[in-house]
Amino acid sequence: MAPSKLMKRPGVFLRDSTGLVKNVTLLDAISLNLSSMSVGTTLAIIGFTTILLPSVSGLNLVYASIIGFALSIPQVIVYTMMSERISRTGGDYVWVSRTFGGLFGGPISFMGFALEAIAYIALVTLSTVSAIGSVGLNMGYSNLLNLAIPGADPAGQFIIGAGIFTAIILLNIARPRAGFKFLTVLMAVGIFTILLAFAVLLVAGRTGVENYVNSLGGGISYDAIASSYSGGTFNLANTMLIVPLFAFFVYPWFIAAPAVGSEIKSRRSTKWNITLSALIALILMTGSFGILYYVGGFDFINGALANPNLVNNYSFNFWTLAMGVSGNAALAWLLGIGWIVWDIAAIGYGIVVISRYFLAQAFDRFLPSQMAYVSPRTGSPVVAHSVDLIVSIALIGAASFLYGSFVSLYGAALANWIYFIAVGAAATVYASRHEKGGAKAVLAISGVLMSVVFVYLLYEFLVLPSIYGGNLLAYGYVAVSYILGLGIYLASRQYYGKRGIDISLAFKEIPPE
Repeated sequence: MAPSKLMKRPGVFLRDSTGLVKNVTLLDAISLNLSSMSVGTTLAIIGFTTILLPSVSGLNLVYASIIGFALSIPQVIVYTMMSERISRTGGDYVWVSRTFGGLFGGPISFMGFALEAIAYIALVTLSTVSAIGSVGLNMGYSNLLNLAIPGADPAGQFIIGAGIFTAIILLNIARPRAGFKFLTVLMAVGIFTILLAFAVLLVAGRTGVENYVNSLGGGISYDAIASSYSGGTFNLANTMLIVPLFAFFVYPWFIAAPAVGSEIKSRRSTKWNITLSALIALILMTGSFGILYYVGGFDFINGALANPNLVNNYSFNFWTLAMGVSGNAALAWLLGIGWIVWDIAAIGYGIVVISRYFLAQAFDRFLPSQMAYVSPRTGSPVVAHSVDLIVSIALIGAASFLYGSFVSLYGAALANWIYFIAVGAAATVYASRHEKGGAKAVLAISGVLMSVVFVYLLYEFLVLPSIYGGNLLAYGYVAVSYILGLGIYLASRQYYGKRGIDISLAFKEIPPE
């Protein structure tokens, strides 16, 4: 049935409205998307992946970024069109569950976004701790080395990461509106500092890069690193090896705003936030690598990012290079703060969005009704935030103490790719049922292409486990997430069935706002 013809049956949903308020502006929506797209984080941690690649010969990060963006275009179309048609809390969860029903759509959404996003935020939280240590190390605080190196001090990294995460959760519980504005301010600072880093690097030029690298000591020299690289400026096969990293951190993640769809103030904001976010991320991501190559030289940048000593012991990345060539302590601190801000923004995005998925799923009576509780005083989904807090801290601890690195959680992205395959299929089915003419063709084709892209990414993650976190923690978490979601759905259906409520009916209707 088309959304306009859907009739609300009494008792199908937990209550008549979510209790959330339309507070989200276009700027807030874009900031929420960019927070989840983690451009600044990717610029910081990419070396931890490139040192694992079998070869960086011909690896071109500019082309990899452009390819990653191109692969996301069908998803931009799907999310924009579906958001305009069904704008509700939980975003794609509503589209998938209404297309395929609760038995499939509920558990796969629970696995593919809600719980996987928690793994992602746990990863970014540990990355934040590494960023704090790296910034301090580059400013001369050698005692922070153990925070900069993943796994060097598991207890310290866990305590700091858990503390940061808890503080942001408490802000969102106490002042949810402040949570959105907090992200908007963070993104303004984050974008400003990336642009500032562009200027610093361009002013320093090749001479500034050479002087900084040669000053590191330890037998490190610019010429030696540049000469360690062999190969041309582009090899498609090696470049494609890094594309899954862009998919993990950047280009599919303009989906944050649709998850708060019922809180977005205007149709204009719903229509444009995804496209604008994707384009801004493309400019920042591609521009950053382009400037690195222009200023540092292609051979040096690829050689440095493939050098475990530079990456692990000197935290070499976009941010530390800009800090090193700045020649000014205050400027270096500002750049370092910008790096940390990008990580904190990613944590803030996850806290906002995960709670909305939990709330939407509880609203359908799939998850326990307590998860849909919204504080009448603050307008915050308190219980959903609390569950997020407990699971996230457990994952931060597991990654810290069992594997010693946030890279160990990369493999949890398998849940995302499986879920996005389902979202693409749902868009195609929706188009065949409800659309006509050109819109039907565009949405259906984009849905198919989106699914194909994520089948490819799923394959890449499975065949490259040593690079993309293939381990018991990540894969086990994915499997347990789906089994848990399926078990919860079946238990809820039985529980409410005994009370005369068929929860499957909720998945035939669009929920109220």
